[in-house]
Formats: sequence, C-alpha cells, structure tokens
Amino acid sequence: MGHDPGLVRARNLSAIPWLRHGFGTRVSGLSHPSTEPRRHPKLLMLRQVHSAMVWVDPEPGQAGDGMITQHPGRLLTIRTADCCPVLLVDTRQRVVAAVHAGWRGTVARIAAIAVGEMQSRFGTRPQDIRAALGPCIGSCCYEVGEDVRSAFAARFANSERWFFAAEPDPVRSRYPMLFMTGAPPGHPYDPRWNHSPGHRLDLHAALRQQLVESGVSDAGVETISACTACERGRWYSHRRGDTGRLLSAIGVVEKFA
Repeated sequence: MGHDPGLVRARNLSAIPWLRHGFGTRVSGLSHPSTEPRRHPKLLMLRQVHSAMVWVDPEPGQAGDGMITQHPGRLLTIRTADCCPVLLVDTRQRVVAAVHAGWRGTVARIAAIAVGEMQSRFGTRPQDIRAALGPCIGSCCYEVGEDVRSAFAARFANSERWFFAAEPDPVRSRYPMLFMTGAPPGHPYDPRWNHSPGHRLDLHAALRQQLVESGVSDAGVETISACTACERGRWYSHRRGDTGRLLSAIGVVEKFA
C-alpha cells in the first residue's frame, strides 16, 4: 500500500515503519456492496454481519466482524458505509487487527473483544497497542432511537455522555404520517422510517472509551474526524442511500529488516 490519494492514514500508525494501513475514500472504495476486490490468498475479507465475532486468520467469506493476524504480507480489509472501521496494532509483537463496528458491534464490545483476543492468542499487552478509528457517521448525523440508547445504558456505565438530543425536523413533526412507513425487522427506530428517532450517537467516543477501558492508552488512540453522512463527495454513506462501500486495511510488511 504505497502512496494513494484515495487513502487516509492515521498519524500514529504511519509512524510504524513495518506497518501498512489506510482508510479508503470513494476513490478507492467499492461502487456496490456485492463487489469485492479480486480474491488473493493474502487478502482477508469477512462476510460482515454486525456481530462481535473476531477471528484469527479467518477463511475466505467467513462470517464475522473482526480479524487478527501476525503473518507478514496478509492484509486485513473492512468494508463500511457509516459504521466505524477500527485498526489495531501491537507494536511489540507485530500483531494487527481490523474491526467493523456499527452500533450493534459497539454495544457488544467488539473492539474490547479484539483486544482480548490479541492478549490471549499472542500475548499482547494493551499498553503496546496503537489504534485508529476511521471515518464513520458522526454524532451530527447519527440519529438513533430509544432502543439503541437503552442497549448502551444496559452495557456501559455513563453511556449517556455518548448521546445527544436529536434536533426536531419541522416537516416530520407537522406531517408525521408521511414518514410512518413500515420498517424492516430489527430496525424500528431507523430515521428513514420512524419520524422520532430522539437521539444522536457519538460512535467514535463510545469506541474510544471501550478501548481505553480495555487497557489501551488514550494517547494511543487516534480518531479520523470525518462524518461519512456529511461529506458526500468523499465518503459512501448508507444513511444517505449510497450503495458503495469504503475499504479500510491493515497489514505487516512482508519483508522488513
């Protein structure tokens, strides 16, 4: 992964000479979610299902939302379009991980699970981990319902700091019946169908706190401050109706002295 204008890199990870990583933009992303890069034995990609499952060197197409490897030359790739890509690296053991974290994965503590797997499988010390939280939908746009806020409150102390009151939409408030169409199963408060989502979620803040509580230093976590829903020209956004997906990747250089 050399210089590429379609990639955004975190400063803390870029300082590691044997590491390659990048958060993709629309330029380097996939134009349709069913599209995948050409299969390669050293490129790992999961069948993402909004879970808390984290695998070490998974098989192609395996279901899950987190991957870990210590093998140089293997590239872990995550696809997102509002969810947060989380990249982790153990600077001592040269272990890397990539995580796909939407609200479901975040409330299920997938980032903490990835840190725990790195500890148990490779002897990683959390203080040796550097993390980067990639572009995702920001608290300015991520409207969620009471079910999501309650799910976080049940799992995290002080989770209210990650939620803000959603600003009322005057059109929706005046004509609610126009927006009360049927929602898909499991999405009762999706703002595309429900006229009163009520809350906005700061996904970056929730993930940062989860990593810090897992022993990663706050200074070792870098956030790419970008909202995929706001910046139409740079990112794909599922909430905005885009069908494309952004690609994020991390891997250890195959040959490094």
